[in-house]
Amino acid sequence: MEVLNLGILAHVDAGKTSLTERLLYTAGVIDEVGSVDDGNTQTDSLALERQRGITIKSAVVSFAIGDVTVNLIDTPGHPDFIAEVERALSVLDGAVLVISAVEGVQAQTRVLMRTLQRLRIPTLIFVNKLDRPGAQYDGVLRQIATKLTPAIVPMGEATHLGTPEAAFKPIVQEDALLEVLTEQDDDLLERYVDGEPLALHEAFTAQTHQARVHPVYFGSAITGAGTEALTDGIRDLLPRARTDGSQLDGSVFKVERGPAGEKIAYVRMFSGTAHVRDRIRFGESDAKITALHVIGEGQANAVPAGRIGKFWGLADVQIGDRITATDDPEPRTTTAFFAPPTLETVISARKPSDKGNLRVALTQLAEQDPLINLRQDDLRQETYVSLYGEVQKEVIETTLATEFGLEVDFRETTTICIERLVGTGAAVEFNKKDANPFLATIGLRVEPAPVNAGVSFELQVELGSMPYAFIKAVEETVRETLHQGVHGWQIPDAHVVMTHSGYSARQSHAHAVFDKSMSSTAGDFRNLTPLVLMTALQEAGTTVHEPMHHFQLELPTDTTRAVLAALARLRAIPQVPALAAETSTLEGEIPAAAVYELEQQLPALTRGEGVLESAFERYHPVTGPIPERPRTDHDPLHRREYLLHIQRRV
Repeated sequence: MEVLNLGILAHVDAGKTSLTERLLYTAGVIDEVGSVDDGNTQTDSLALERQRGITIKSAVVSFAIGDVTVNLIDTPGHPDFIAEVERALSVLDGAVLVISAVEGVQAQTRVLMRTLQRLRIPTLIFVNKLDRPGAQYDGVLRQIATKLTPAIVPMGEATHLGTPEAAFKPIVQEDALLEVLTEQDDDLLERYVDGEPLALHEAFTAQTHQARVHPVYFGSAITGAGTEALTDGIRDLLPRARTDGSQLDGSVFKVERGPAGEKIAYVRMFSGTAHVRDRIRFGESDAKITALHVIGEGQANAVPAGRIGKFWGLADVQIGDRITATDDPEPRTTTAFFAPPTLETVISARKPSDKGNLRVALTQLAEQDPLINLRQDDLRQETYVSLYGEVQKEVIETTLATEFGLEVDFRETTTICIERLVGTGAAVEFNKKDANPFLATIGLRVEPAPVNAGVSFELQVELGSMPYAFIKAVEETVRETLHQGVHGWQIPDAHVVMTHSGYSARQSHAHAVFDKSMSSTAGDFRNLTPLVLMTALQEAGTTVHEPMHHFQLELPTDTTRAVLAALARLRAIPQVPALAAETSTLEGEIPAAAVYELEQQLPALTRGEGVLESAFERYHPVTGPIPERPRTDHDPLHRREYLLHIQRRV
């Protein structure tokens, strides 16, 4: 049986969870259609999902369309949960992008469509809520063509818009189809001009598979209008999962805990077959599979290529790990599609006695969402969590209360900046010199690296000049120390060169065992590295960069002056506005810290008619006072305090 792994994506409240319910009902999987408002849908299992009527965690359900098994992944639409969407995209064969016929194309719709196009994921568009008052047909088609992509093919006509009798009549205008297809394919255009016979349906299917054109359906998930035509489109126009290749290759896109606290990994298999009791590799670990479930079939002895399975026994597995055979010579990694979160807050337990339990609970949550990115400040006994937006605070708070029985408080959200190197700096400390209390010689040179190059480490000393464990200790500590630069922010891009090395060989007194006070240990190198690296960083100099969002703002033309004044107060950098008679467009960049404030001010500035779309764009040097981040290490910038912490003496 053929398999299709399908994602449903949309701006929040466009109706994708309701569409999932309708598809499951049509396929006979459920006896009645659940309601998001009533909190009884199949895929929204979290209490907060049912309470708020939004999807927070990706859910996987399975149904059949003829001889095709569809694994349907219902993903969150709220931008605060974009990390969940990211993981779903990595396993899809095709997607359905849901748009509201009332609100039309919204901010998150554009972000999702850009990502789907960049990844070349075949996508059908479903315009939902055709039965709601204010529903549009021609207006929404124009929005899709101008704001998303002009390469669209309306798959029918809508009637009785805005009424319970709203319906969708499947019919494709051959002239319109021919125009779209020939715009995407010069060879097809040449054959048409030469008068050759054209197989339009085959060309349409091929271009949809290639994500070059996008069929558009209209309907209502609540009444069922148009969903039969959409189901036919899913079966006929989206590609099946590829099942070629014998080499084991899968991707972990979700991790959850079972009733006994065991880890359960959701894995999309791209090639090969995973069997129970197979020993497999994932990340830097390997383990034996103890149990398997195939989505839609239940417990199984194997998960073949193209299918999604639940794996037990992988205790150290993390989201983003690639599943490979233990003898695979090339470990694989999963590419991230979205920017990391740019906000963070301090979380604390209301009851002091719950402090330890909170740390354990947050560690488990971070396993399910690695972009939460826990940061522990042992000096102040505080825990930081990174966020995409304020709604995540409520999700974390509710999850901790319902699943772990913990009550927590949050501090005000702050922006996460980074540091970039200005120039090159070098420092060295020699073994058994007066200023160096550690039995180690370390010399380091730091150099700027291109944006997104990451941290690289190079040796300019002979690999055999000292034990490899000592060199490894220096490299690991360099990477760890760069999480807090001169101003306390992470330095994500740098090239570090080890220029000097030296150690005291293993020694002992006569007729005695190994004497640590006379011989170098890895701890000497771990303790000295931060001092040397910080000295080099201070010589090189760093600048603090804050995250900037690109924004696009549609607003009434007569409110442009007031909005520009507000943008100036928020340190935004607008481009020349595209003015029109009634509605104008503003684009530019704005500090991430100011986006929330702009969202709060916008209704009053634009009489409630302004529409804001924003997404992370880049990091930009901070203007004005340099923000400092409280250090969570022992502050190697201040030698005396650092040595007091490390050695209890100066």
